[in-house]
Amino acid sequence: MFIGEYNHTLDDKGRLAIPAKFRAILKKGAVVTKGLDNCLFLYTKEQWGKIAARFAALPISQAKSRAFARHLLAGAMDLEFDNQGRITLPEYLRQFSTLKKKVIIAGLYNHLEIWDEANWQAYKLETEKNSNAIAEELGDLGI
Repeated sequence: MFIGEYNHTLDDKGRLAIPAKFRAILKKGAVVTKGLDNCLFLYTKEQWGKIAARFAALPISQAKSRAFARHLLAGAMDLEFDNQGRITLPEYLRQFSTLKKKVIIAGLYNHLEIWDEANWQAYKLETEKNSNAIAEELGDLGI
């Protein structure tokens, strides 16, 4: 399970250290892709396989299904770790997520999100401001 919020630095070559507590799980295989809200999603290979299978089952006749599958699947890349526990994020993913130097890695149970620090702070501020209304809506779903 991935939980927590971690501050890290992206170097000039696009390398990013992953928190040590997650490396053992991710070294078995990891995939990074374009996420939502201008962040990147990082999955274990096993979890990614489950998600990819669900997208493969969507009807290709529906434009929104095709568009979202393309967003996640075409933007995905297998990752390898170097000896220092770093991954290298390709330029197209760094541009998509507007990653600069300071990065937040956020654990969200079955995946990690990689955010530019300024984007994360703005998102978090807005979400926290609306947390009561969000909770109310989720309550209607039984959560």
